[in-house]
Amino acid sequence: MNATVQTPAPALATFNPDSPRELRDAWHALTAQKSLRIRDAAQQLGVAEAQLLATGIGEHVVRLQGDWRDLMMRMGELGPVMALTRNDAAVHEKDGVYTNISHGEHVGLVLGDAIDLRLFYDKWTFGYAVTETTGTLTRRSFQFFDACGDAVHKIYLRDASDLFVWDALCEAWAAPVQIAGEKVLPRPDARPAERPDDEIDLAAFQADWRAMRDTHQFFGLLKKHDLSRTQAFRLIGTEFATPLHIDAPARLLQGAAEAGTDIMIFVGNPGCIQIHSGPVKDIQRMGPWINVLDPGFNLHLREDLVAQAWRVKKPTADGIVTSIEIFDAAGKQIAYFFGKRKPGIPETPGWRTLAESLETR
Repeated sequence: MNATVQTPAPALATFNPDSPRELRDAWHALTAQKSLRIRDAAQQLGVAEAQLLATGIGEHVVRLQGDWRDLMMRMGELGPVMALTRNDAAVHEKDGVYTNISHGEHVGLVLGDAIDLRLFYDKWTFGYAVTETTGTLTRRSFQFFDACGDAVHKIYLRDASDLFVWDALCEAWAAPVQIAGEKVLPRPDARPAERPDDEIDLAAFQADWRAMRDTHQFFGLLKKHDLSRTQAFRLIGTEFATPLHIDAPARLLQGAAEAGTDIMIFVGNPGCIQIHSGPVKDIQRMGPWINVLDPGFNLHLREDLVAQAWRVKKPTADGIVTSIEIFDAAGKQIAYFFGKRKPGIPETPGWRTLAESLETR
């Protein structure tokens, strides 16, 4: 069914979002008025990012088709690239090479020294190879989206990337039909209803929390007791979860930079989690964003979208493991932070001191 989208600009008064030509014209008219990234332009036009991108199919965009697991197994052949994973409030960018790649039926792992990913392929619906030229600058990327047209993961080529491999992968995974436009599903409700607190067996939940011996068991704990992450934190009590002031991520990043504390930064969406492990150094504020602008690693975090911050303690075989976790107003996780560690090694005193120093609410 055709829909009409209202925008502030007179030139964009009405357009049919199901028409790639009309949508592209509306996009160009919007960006002629002000510079906008494609995700922000899509939001203003009331469409999904994949729908905007797909208006360029047959020109600078190639629709991809096939088993994403097989394609991702080839990404290491590109050499140095930049991996980008984001959600509405955080962008995580990491330079490196895709190495140590493995896949199950639905979940993939990339465990390189720099690029560290968890890939949830049941959420990967659309894929594109994109060539963007601005003046003398050309950027090439692979971009993947969920069924609602929201980006799950992007891979940008760098100067040292292998263009012959790029061409070969684009040709091998190109869909037979290269017609502009894409159909996406409507987004689900922003905040699913939580189970009422009085239906939770609190004693059993608390006992299971205390019995954890690995942080990965936490996901099973939530599923067993049918709890959202923030509901679990609220119910477990301050022995294990303490609400923090919402400036916690900025204070954490600045404190880690000043102390030289190695940390782990997780940013994800339903289709991908991307991890940085190591130091952070150059911390800068730009408008509502707090940024890490280090060689090989950038983090961009919208402080004004942080509605909840928690200091969380999980029992493990290596002792308590502390995380700082932040959420938006809909209860969606924006990012979470740990001290840098590996299984079998306790968290460092420096990380624990930094986490404990953050102001409570």
